This record gives sequence, C-alpha cells and structure tokens, in this order.
Amino acid sequence: MTKAELVEKLSKDAGISKTQTETTIKSFAEAVVKAAKKDDKLTIVGFGTFSLAKRKARKGRNPKTGEEIKIKASKTVSLPPARI
Repeated sequence: MTKAELVEKLSKDAGISKTQTETTIKSFAEAVVKAAKKDDKLTIVGFGTFSLAKRKARKGRNPKTGEEIKIKASKTVSLPPARI
C-alpha cells in the first residue's frame, strides 16, 4: 500500500478530507521520530511499539565489486509487530 492509497482509505473511513488525513499522518510520523530521538518508546496497543534500535558497526560487501567495506554504526526506528 502506498502513502496515497493509505490517505485515500483513511480519508474515506474517517469521513475527513485528504488534506486533513495527510496532516494527521505527517504529525504521527513526526511523533514517532521525536520519541525515538529521545530514546522513548511509543506503544499503540494492538499494533506495536516503536522504539530506537541501534546497529553496531560491521563489515559488509559492495554488491557490485565484491570489495569488503566498513558499515558505520547507525540508529533506526524499530516496530516489532504486536501479537495477535
């Protein structure tokens, strides 16, 4: 599902304009990023918990050349699925 399809569905289901739906989705995404930056968790019962995941530095391979490369440590947002 693309963002446009999500906006269309949510807009129709909630009976609100696409502009309002896009604003809501943008606000939600910003809240997730803000919580992750503060190393907080954002839990939505029945959906999952957004949290900060830290990836260690590691070695990898360039897929074109096969040359070994160093991959820097990084941070990302994790969303393990909720149990159903």
